[in-house]
Amino acid sequence: MRILFLTHSFNSLSQRLYCELTTRGHQVSIEFDIADSVSEEAVALFKPELIVAPFLKRPIPESIWARHGCLIVHPGIVGDRGPSALDWAIQQGVGEWGVTVLQAEAEMDAGPVWASAGFPMRPARKSSLYRNEVTEAAVRAVLTAVDRVAGGEFVPAGVAGQAHALMRQADRAIDWQQHGTAEILARLNAADGFPGVADSLFGEPCHLFDAWPEAELKGVPGELLGRRETAICRATRDGAVWLGHVRRAGGIKLPTTLAFAEAAALPELPLAGFWKSPHATWQDIAYEEAAGVGFLSFEFYNGAMSTTQCRRLTEAFNWASSRPTRVIVLRGGSDFWSNGIHLNTIEAAESPSDESWANINAIDDLAEAILRCPTQLTVAALAGNAGAGGCFLARAADLVWVREGVMLNPHYKNMGNLYGSEFWTYLLPPRLGEAGARDIMQHRLPMTAQEAVRLGFYDACLPGPGFAVDVARRAAELAAAEDFSSRLAAKQARRQADEAVKPLAAYRAEELAEMRRNFYGFDPSYHVARYHFVSRSQHSWTPRHLARHRDLDWNIPE
Repeated sequence: MRILFLTHSFNSLSQRLYCELTTRGHQVSIEFDIADSVSEEAVALFKPELIVAPFLKRPIPESIWARHGCLIVHPGIVGDRGPSALDWAIQQGVGEWGVTVLQAEAEMDAGPVWASAGFPMRPARKSSLYRNEVTEAAVRAVLTAVDRVAGGEFVPAGVAGQAHALMRQADRAIDWQQHGTAEILARLNAADGFPGVADSLFGEPCHLFDAWPEAELKGVPGELLGRRETAICRATRDGAVWLGHVRRAGGIKLPTTLAFAEAAALPELPLAGFWKSPHATWQDIAYEEAAGVGFLSFEFYNGAMSTTQCRRLTEAFNWASSRPTRVIVLRGGSDFWSNGIHLNTIEAAESPSDESWANINAIDDLAEAILRCPTQLTVAALAGNAGAGGCFLARAADLVWVREGVMLNPHYKNMGNLYGSEFWTYLLPPRLGEAGARDIMQHRLPMTAQEAVRLGFYDACLPGPGFAVDVARRAAELAAAEDFSSRLAAKQARRQADEAVKPLAAYRAEELAEMRRNFYGFDPSYHVARYHFVSRSQHSWTPRHLARHRDLDWNIPE
């Protein structure tokens, strides 16, 4: 079928649905919902057989839904209506939730239902539930609905339901004197990603994000107990929570200790080394060992890795490589493995050019440490999404195992035509050939885990359920294998041979020469794109690689 996506942005759900539908042979083009007239023009150009709205913030105009079949992907159960469906479900502690695909009509979210899919809720952030359970349910429901539309026999039924109001800050407000840790976490989780919870720190208004429970520390409710790396700890009525990110009035989202210089006066609450704490607490880098395998986790918010975080992770990796293990598994985080350099901390720096340069060098140091590791076999295990430099940082490991359902964006071009680094010029051609490497670097569309393995970019795609257990089992088998010593020796010999032909330092220097032009050159594209990205600017047009119907050589179907 010829399917047009009308969407607020090309977010993770839209990307996954795009890949699932195109893999099944559907022709999909995308238009951002900027204005009624723009959407109407897109429909006229593409002449879709079906319109799907994966992520909208306003209704589809009657001029479109009255003339064309339009399916709305609603992150709520059948009968639920309203713009804050998932927010209310999380904050109220609902046990089961789902996704409904319904037909667009005059009343929002009230049209006939074409398909639905449910899932058990877990205590997690809205952004995490959206990227995982909501996305998986949406894929099932949308594919069912599209098949039903194509079949022509299914008759959707209307369902009476309950409309929820838009959740406002008054509904999200935290009373630090009265609310317990669980209720505060529920409110913060329901607002994570967007819009955050309006509150104040150090006497200044801000929005709070990125909350974690604290099991040991206690204090006077509302009191700021201390800091650790980028987060601060705040007492609740019955415990405490860590606050990792904030957005000050008129500003951008930043790590809390960076956004508030006053945090430096709080007591430091460090952990003892990199070992995973046995208690519930905030720990962005953690290490565990089992069966000859070291597991290095790094839970960086939204997968962004600042200069300081890259340096700390490099230190942790070098420490892990000194341990008596045979395999190191780089786990990343639960929702993201890595999205490369930290654009928000770069934007907030006194000199974004200098901070960009420091950040790319710091992530290159990490990639080089992984590439040069002589004592263990290394595995990048991607349980969460990866983008830009994070995709190539993973490839620095000897093996890359990726969870089915993970979305990858292995390109830099969308961020002001960045050239990219992380040794991609060394890592890609031997696996994909010069043409294949060039195709990946020029390609601006998302990639599924299966496609990455098919191309030879990554090594194995593992089923989603039980991914962590499967990774641990495979890593233990790798460590215990009879041919381990010969594999490690072959790795060392290959690295020495490659170094003799062309040193890693030469690849790095060539890549950084191009990046230096991006950061300091006459073309401001990178700085402009970064600004719009971190400030969440409204789209004024749809990129041409998404809006196929706007290509000059687009053939209008008969």
